[in-house]
Amino acid sequence: MKIGLFFGSFNPIHTGHLMLANFIRETTDLRQVWLVISPHNPLKEKKNLLNEYDRLHLIRLAIENNYNLRACSIEFNLPQPNYTIDTLTYLHEKYPQHEFCLIMGSDNLLSLHKWKNYEQILKRYSIYVYKRRGSEQNPFPDCRNIIWMDFPFIDISASFIREQIRAGVSMEYFVPERVWEYIRDNRLYRD
Repeated sequence: MKIGLFFGSFNPIHTGHLMLANFIRETTDLRQVWLVISPHNPLKEKKNLLNEYDRLHLIRLAIENNYNLRACSIEFNLPQPNYTIDTLTYLHEKYPQHEFCLIMGSDNLLSLHKWKNYEQILKRYSIYVYKRRGSEQNPFPDCRNIIWMDFPFIDISASFIREQIRAGVSMEYFVPERVWEYIRDNRLYRD
């Protein structure tokens, strides 16, 4: 099966993540999209992250009725910080019957040269790229494995959602209903 891996902190998961994952699943040859929770992205600070098991629970609440999307906690048991090439290698060994591809924003594609063993990623894996405002150019124009997706810009960010929650603003509709209820009822992101 061909599976798209959508890596992220998902701190918290929001409607933009879900619209994108579902759109890519529906409009490409990917059979499933796995939302891979990164306990610690080596290019980001860890101090602002909600516990990874809470983030996993929020994703499960968000996608509970969509069997084409899966929550993936594979990086929880890998050495931290997590490097995508190590996760891909582990997944390939654990699930040799599947073909894994990456899903990323064009901003991540611009910084891909900073990733561990990025040349291997470009060579071995298809990368489905959605455009992010201000980073629409392709730094690897000769790479055949990069597939550009025509997806509208969505300017919703998890950092915006966290800031608004801290300020006491309801983020209903920015996140799925059950996710918002859990965040609200458990007073998450309130410092």
